[in-house]
Amino acid sequence: MSDKPLPVVDFLKIPEAGDPYLEGHRCGECGATFLGERTVCSKCGARDQIKTVTLPTKGSLYAYSIVHRSFPGIDVPYISAVVDLEDGTAIKGNLINVEPDPDKIEFGMAVDVVFDDALGRKDKEGNSYLSYFFQPSAA
Repeated sequence: MSDKPLPVVDFLKIPEAGDPYLEGHRCGECGATFLGERTVCSKCGARDQIKTVTLPTKGSLYAYSIVHRSFPGIDVPYISAVVDLEDGTAIKGNLINVEPDPDKIEFGMAVDVVFDDALGRKDKEGNSYLSYFFQPSAA
């Protein structure tokens, strides 16, 4: 068992020193950003123009769904959200620290990317996972 948590997805990076971050892959030809490694741009088809970038930790809520039914062991309701990060990258995750009530959620609201324990999930060796979430911006 490791003291350091495991990333819940491969684009969540947990450096030895410093804070966790999300890593994207940006096309040097058209500027499109993707999650997950690739050598060819899905938007413009450019080859070998992809560079890794650290994604912003601020964005705005583009879309959401309040989930009332899920897999066994997953607490509901929760808010599944799509956020447009400041650099234009769209990313999906859960919106936390806001009531799952449409009257409390605003499209376009400012959100921050935060990193926290992945809801208590552990692998078979007992290692914990670190995940990313969105929460309303304090400012």
